[in-house]
Parts: sequence; C-alpha cells; structure tokens
Amino acid sequence: MCTRFVYHGEDMITGFNFDIDLSVWKYKVMKEKERFYIGILRPDGRYHSYHGVNQNGNVGTLLYVHGNPAGVYQDNPNCINIADLTEQFIKAQLSFDETVQIVQSKNITYAPDATMQAILSDIQGRTLLIEPGIGYREEHKEYSLLTNYSLLNPESTKNFIVHGDDRYERALQILEDRKNNFSISDAFMLLHTVRQEEPWATRVSFVYSAKEQAVYYAENNCFDRIEKFIFPSAKQERSNHAAEILSPFNG
Repeated sequence: MCTRFVYHGEDMITGFNFDIDLSVWKYKVMKEKERFYIGILRPDGRYHSYHGVNQNGNVGTLLYVHGNPAGVYQDNPNCINIADLTEQFIKAQLSFDETVQIVQSKNITYAPDATMQAILSDIQGRTLLIEPGIGYREEHKEYSLLTNYSLLNPESTKNFIVHGDDRYERALQILEDRKNNFSISDAFMLLHTVRQEEPWATRVSFVYSAKEQAVYYAENNCFDRIEKFIFPSAKQERSNHAAEILSPFNG
C-alpha cells in the first residue's frame, strides 16, 4: 500500500507514502550526495533505491499492484523489469526521455519476486506511469496521482480494491482543490490524510521540492517530527529542520 503524487504549480512538488509490512520487507532511509532514497534490502545483501529522488530532480517510486499474466517476469533481452528500470532512473543512469524510449521499445515486466507498478517524474513535472503487462502513460499536467490499483485498465484490479480504501479519491480531491500555490505543507497534509496503519503502515513519508532542491521526510507517521535533506548541489544554504514550515503538525 503506497500513495504517490506529483503537483506541477509554482513549485514542482512530489510526495510519497511508503507503506510496508515489516514482516515481509526491511528498509532504511538513505541519504547520499546525489540521492535520497528508501533502501530496500534484497537477497544480494544491498539496499536498493526503488523509491527515491536524485539531485537532478528524477523521482521514482514503485507501488504494489495485483499482478496480471501479461506482466510476468521474463529473462530475455527484449524485456526489462520495472524494479531495475525505476532504480536506473533514480540513479540518473537514464533520463526521462530515455526511459520513455525504453517503455516504447521493450516489454516492461514485473520484478522476479514482486508485482509492482511505477510512477516516474522529472524536475519539469513530466510524469511516466508504467503498468507492466498493461502499458504506460506520459503526462505533463497540473497533477498526477497513483495508489495500488490500475489507472490504465481499472477493471483489471477492480476486484482487489480493499473495502474502505478510498486513498485515491481523498488525495485526488485535495489535489483538485489546490491551485498553483500548492505548498510543502499542503503536500504533507495530503500524505497525513491518506496514511496507513498496521500491518501495512506508513513507514516513511517524503516530499521533494524542485525549487528548494530538498527532500522533507517523516518516519512512522510522526508528522510532527519532519526532517529535511538538502542536496549538496543546492545553491542556497537552508535550515536542517522544517518545523516552522510545517507548523500544522506541531503540538
């Protein structure tokens, strides 16, 4: 269970709720010179960057989705799995345009051990929604939004909608109600609204501001303790904490 959105207004803001069952996955928040990411421990012993932000403005996230047979993993040169593609994008090994070319020319599959869909975005606010076995959609509009169900073929996941799960509808309403001044605080208010509880609780919530070249994040639904990571390449020195910006969550 996860929620991801992109808002392209006065600032290009993207937000993500990372909802995960800790009995299934192990993660760490990783802060490096060129990347901020939620590292997922894989069998190779490394924490992979499947959800994160590059200093160039690339933001990639994977969201669980009930799989379909057409998206099953295939080990052949005409295919690339969604996890590898997303990580390459976050590492800036692929540009947005190069990624679009790949989804146009190759078969995008699920990872060998997980069925996921992805939303990738760049610093210009362009987004690429990828649903293995179904297709892709490139967007460049005021906002984009994805949760854990198919947008390109809603009927394919309709029967898997969890009773009472209206995260998409609630998040969409917030995005529709905002104008070009959608702020970092607004972004966290949205993530707070759609947060999840155990067992698939929200473990990390992050918001990336292209204007600030910074990532704000909170862990374990502690929205009153928001921290800030500034990419070293950012020109303006800023505070390491965001409490004054996100005052609605304090106290």
